[in-house]
Amino acid sequence: VQLQASGGGLVQAGDSLRLSCATPGQAFITYAVGWFRQAPGKEHNFVAAVAGSGRQSYYSNSVEGRFTISKDSASNTVHLQMNNLKPEDTAVYFCVARRTSPQTMSRLPFYAMDYRGKGTLVTVSS
Repeated sequence: VQLQASGGGLVQAGDSLRLSCATPGQAFITYAVGWFRQAPGKEHNFVAAVAGSGRQSYYSNSVEGRFTISKDSASNTVHLQMNNLKPEDTAVYFCVARRTSPQTMSRLPFYAMDYRGKGTLVTVSS
């Protein structure tokens, strides 16, 4: 099982960017899918997650109100819409999945995820 993340890039502060994560499909209906990020020299931190049904989501305090996570059930793709980006959002973003709820995922470490994709770099210049 692979999670394919895409959409990273270089933007300026205040800009928007959308990350996408392709999931295997119906097999992931019971999995929360989300994002962690790792800034240079720092640990992985939870960003946001959405339930397999797409009906529940959860965000870290640092991104709530600016980021929106959603699931396109037709394409089995999870999107992370990032608005009003700040330099402190600069990090490598990793798509992850675990058979749990979004809120529980937020309390677990990165290496406790059942599946972890390769990261995509987001750089926000000031």
